[in-house]
Amino acid sequence: MTTAKIEKLDRLIEATATARDAKTGSLWRQSIRRMRHSPMALTGAIIVGLFVLVAVVGPWVAPYDPTAQTWGREVFLNQNIFPGPRPENWFGLDHLGRDMFSRMIVGARQTLLVGVVATFIGFIAGAFIGGVAAAAGTFGGRWGERVEAVIMRAVDVALAIPMLLLALSVAALLGPSLRTVMIAVGVAQIPIFARLLRGSMLAQAHSDYVLAAIAIGVPKGRIVVSHILPNSLGPVIVQATLVLATAIIEAAALSYLGLGNPDPGSAEWGTMLADAQRFLSGAPQLAIYPAVGIIVTALGFTLLGEAMRESLDPRLRRQE
Repeated sequence: MTTAKIEKLDRLIEATATARDAKTGSLWRQSIRRMRHSPMALTGAIIVGLFVLVAVVGPWVAPYDPTAQTWGREVFLNQNIFPGPRPENWFGLDHLGRDMFSRMIVGARQTLLVGVVATFIGFIAGAFIGGVAAAAGTFGGRWGERVEAVIMRAVDVALAIPMLLLALSVAALLGPSLRTVMIAVGVAQIPIFARLLRGSMLAQAHSDYVLAAIAIGVPKGRIVVSHILPNSLGPVIVQATLVLATAIIEAAALSYLGLGNPDPGSAEWGTMLADAQRFLSGAPQLAIYPAVGIIVTALGFTLLGEAMRESLDPRLRRQE
């Protein structure tokens, strides 16, 4: 992981640590108010909203069956003849005579499903590892500090491996399938969530409400689960938005490399991009459509996540 990315995570941790210092209203209320006036946040929200809407209602509004080779006789692969956009096929036909517009709409749901499930896997596993490390380091004494050191050194090693390379290694071990893509991308995200939550919990561990709970004899386990953990999830949720954009790109990359859904009829943007590479000279639009979909969707989640991160930045709040 680059220094810039680590600095962003640390700034999110700082935002949580200073959350209780806000003088007017809650931190999240102030952040939402700031985002409502941010062009970056509004642009990202519009893109994400449209993408989610298409993914949810896509199968019902698609004009044709995305797997039906209805116009197969109109496609001549040997002559690089692919009918382009026309009234009955807005995006033209693919190499098997299937409607590209319908495949793009239905493929949005597949892409969203992979991204959300992969992010959820990384979030849950990373939160568990980071939470255990933080709890051990805060209340575990000397042995707890050693446990924390071992866990975090393993996390640091994982962070040193490029996420796509780590996901590619996991996918190669499990074999090509849609489930493999979700697991592989999710595993690659675990170190990010683990490091972020651990730092956020350590920042909260010395807050006044924690010291008060210790003073009145509240069990340490209850302090961690009921007090420190809930107040440490803010930056992790923000990071999940950014990770979702990365997960969509990495899932598309794995599908492009042939490690995704082995079903050739599956409407998934990464698979569509892989199928189109053989016909770039005669029908570049077959690659342009899914590529633009992936780029715009990832951009939307990135803009929204960056806007959320900046709205939580304590340095920006102090300037207001």
